[in-house]
Amino acid sequence: MDKLLEFFLYLQGPYAYLAAFLVLLGCGLGIPIPEDITLFTMGILSYYGLADLWVSIGVCLFGVLFGDSLIYFIGRRYGEALTQKGIFKKLLPPDRLAKTREMFAKKGNSVIFAARFMPGLRAPTYFSAGVLHLPFRIFFLYDGIASLISVPLLVSVTYIFGDQVHKVIQIARQVQHGIVFIIIFVILLIAAKYFWSKRMRRT
Repeated sequence: MDKLLEFFLYLQGPYAYLAAFLVLLGCGLGIPIPEDITLFTMGILSYYGLADLWVSIGVCLFGVLFGDSLIYFIGRRYGEALTQKGIFKKLLPPDRLAKTREMFAKKGNSVIFAARFMPGLRAPTYFSAGVLHLPFRIFFLYDGIASLISVPLLVSVTYIFGDQVHKVIQIARQVQHGIVFIIIFVILLIAAKYFWSKRMRRT
């Protein structure tokens, strides 16, 4: 994180916003750069007055959604055959795609929402959604809601506790993990309600 922060501090202003957008775009495409680190960095820049908080949130949100949508359309246009070629073979390995397909089969479209909080499965999930020709409005709805939670949360938490960078990272990750547990709990609750209703109808 320190190197990325130094790089952004060197850029400052509009160039920092542009750099954040490009990094988040790359994250959406599956490039192994921690997305959270970019969000933390923009929060710190906002804390020190080197960037505007709301502009930072807006830029980061746009970068996240643009990158996610791009990988979705790549999957929709070129299909799974693309994963056998060049860089996509490394970014989207068969085991991750298989795991994503399994999750789609078990949990449905809610996987798109959950993937926002599971870094290793984001790109394969969004790519698979495109391959499966899931309607873009459904994809964007689930991804948009998840992004509206995660992006402002991580940038704002870092901004509020900007004088304690390492503590910020720990708190933000704990909060993010908490969201994952909430998602799992809600999914289990819906499943239990479904099976209970089904049982009652049979009775």
